[in-house]
Amino acid sequence: MQLVWTQIMEILSLPLKHLLIVNCILSVVIIFFQRKNPTSVWTWLLVLYFVPIVGFIFYLLIGEDMHKRKMFRTKEVEDSIHEAIRGQEASIRTKTLQAEHPELKRYSDLIYYNLESAGAMFTDNNSVRLFTDGNEKFNALIEDMEKATQSIHMQYYIIKDDVLFSRIKDVLVRKAGEGVEVRILYDGMGGRFVKEKCWKELRAKGIRTAVFFPALLKRLHLRINYRNHRKIVVIDGKTGYVGGFNVGKEYLGLDPKFGYWRDTHLRICGDAVAGLQIRFVLDWNYAARENLLTEEKYFRLSGERAGNAGVQIISSGPDSQLQNIRNNYLRLISKAEKSIYIQTPYFIPDEAIANALIVAAYSGVDVNIMIPCKPDHPFVYWATYSYIGDMVTAGAKCYTYNNGFLHTKCLVADEQVYCCGTANMDIRSFKLNFEVNAVVYNESEAQKMVDAFREDLKVCRQITKDVYARRSLIIRFKEQISRLLSPLL
Repeated sequence: MQLVWTQIMEILSLPLKHLLIVNCILSVVIIFFQRKNPTSVWTWLLVLYFVPIVGFIFYLLIGEDMHKRKMFRTKEVEDSIHEAIRGQEASIRTKTLQAEHPELKRYSDLIYYNLESAGAMFTDNNSVRLFTDGNEKFNALIEDMEKATQSIHMQYYIIKDDVLFSRIKDVLVRKAGEGVEVRILYDGMGGRFVKEKCWKELRAKGIRTAVFFPALLKRLHLRINYRNHRKIVVIDGKTGYVGGFNVGKEYLGLDPKFGYWRDTHLRICGDAVAGLQIRFVLDWNYAARENLLTEEKYFRLSGERAGNAGVQIISSGPDSQLQNIRNNYLRLISKAEKSIYIQTPYFIPDEAIANALIVAAYSGVDVNIMIPCKPDHPFVYWATYSYIGDMVTAGAKCYTYNNGFLHTKCLVADEQVYCCGTANMDIRSFKLNFEVNAVVYNESEAQKMVDAFREDLKVCRQITKDVYARRSLIIRFKEQISRLLSPLL
């Protein structure tokens, strides 16, 4: 028996004996074979050498994937199809767009950037409806789905099989029975709350489903990165929804853990809906191995005047050459002359975003940042609180939302234009997740977003310099540890 035990211990100790070699090899891979930010490199090296075994497992779970380019090669080819934008590029160069829309003169460079980098068409005949309450948003969505005659395309990061999804399923099953094409795309990790039996039942009733980046053996999620964080619904190619609400009862404020759920979602009608449709189709094609780009019926523009809001639909992810949404945030911050309003559940900006906000605050721009008062991810929350300290020191007005959980993701510049959608103000949304935002160029629409921010201030607590300075030693410790790990969060 003693001999057997000795042999077992020798086997278990073998990996430990070679741990230094494994760490050295992994370090070489991180430094020389992956184009990481230097801060991220040093953070990973510290994790690997200070907590060797845990660090190695941690890297396997959320570290950069050496096969990322291969994984998303198909999507990158599809995303390069930008034939229609050339005419708008010429229009901007010749100032034609500015002549038609003089109010866009300040932001013509941003419109051009989105055309060049993200293939985001600018359309000016859109109406935008703002939702800040989950019940109102989903009631409107279900009402629109009831009116569908051709197609319903639904994509969510999180879907939970509870009272809300039950309402949605009833409508989708009924519409599929009427001949409406229904497709549901969900993320492999975010959709883990719905059993496969449920998806099979939906497929049996004519609803097509697909999973983005599925789990190994249907249950084992080996990676946290590269999640499809987008929330898109397109109905008949005419009505589109994009924003922060997922599908679950907590988004209706029915989960006592979070209380009231404050989020932001947009309902868009007009030609900008085509941008959401294209985004859904590209993701569907990748996940379902089906090419819907050849189906012209999904991309027909009505030509009707829906409104006067200018909109671009922008997306980014690990398949993007540039961090499009992050760069939009940065450009809007840099161009702001009077005010900046930011609402985000996670505030872990990279160095450029943080410095731009600090410079803006020191330059007299009225910088306002609102975060939740409670964490849903503790490390992320305390890293957020650490960066809020930098903003407060620079003179920004920072607040915690105390009426439940704040999940909205929006930036408004000079009360003239805003960028809103699924992307948080953090490195994970900038680089590692698939995100989609709408940039809305319209002063009256931007004012509605600012009004919602100011309404939220009624249930907020301001984090002044004195309040931040009085935080406890335990909170300071949490901040320092979390900030050290922020490049990995």
